Amino acid sequence: MSVTTEKTVRELALESPAATRVFEKLGIDYCCGGNQSLEQACRAANLPVDQVLDSLEMAEQTTRTKQKVHDWQREPLGDLVAHIKDTHHKYTREEIARLGPLLEKVCSVHGKNHPELLHIRATFAGLAQELTMHMMKEEMVLFPYIIRMEEAVIQSEPILPPPFGSVQNPVSMMEHEHESAGNALRSMRKASDGYMPPTDACISYQTLYKALSEFEADLHEHIHLENNILFPRAIAMEQTQ
Repeated sequence: MSVTTEKTVRELALESPAATRVFEKLGIDYCCGGNQSLEQACRAANLPVDQVLDSLEMAEQTTRTKQKVHDWQREPLGDLVAHIKDTHHKYTREEIARLGPLLEKVCSVHGKNHPELLHIRATFAGLAQELTMHMMKEEMVLFPYIIRMEEAVIQSEPILPPPFGSVQNPVSMMEHEHESAGNALRSMRKASDGYMPPTDACISYQTLYKALSEFEADLHEHIHLENNILFPRAIAMEQTQ
């Protein structure tokens, strides 16, 4: 991977999965806000460009010594869809079921002294509801069409027109919902001071913040795979027919 400050964050994330881990650690938005250049992203996050470049190069070198990772820009779309469902959708559903009760527990004990928890609880509840419906729409409508479209291309058969006209229509809706999810994540991170537990936080409180931070990281990766890889590839495939 050739790292330059002129490249967009999205381009760097696509070129190297290792870059996404660096961006996540540094708080650089590579999923919904990936169209800004690395230099612009560093400036917005108040980060020294040289240090970020060094971190990216170090992460890339480390990755080369490890097991080969999937290049989702080249793997079959069906495999990418399966990965998103089996990894990210599964994780999201499990964490929604776990974090809801944990939030209630922590709010009941600490909500009076830490009212930001009540905001986080309400925001997470809305996000959970939106994501549940969002994933259902993807799995019942968009993903099956992408798989059928790829199978038709492989077999040199015509692609039957979907009831929604073009794949770009549900994609636009999914991207809009991703933006809404990103806003919710940013709101919770801000309210929690970057998921930094206060000095009086009990173990459950600390566990909650750690879990919410991990939930955020997984959702960023999830959205990146869809917005920056799956959706553009599906649109391009449809346009070749």
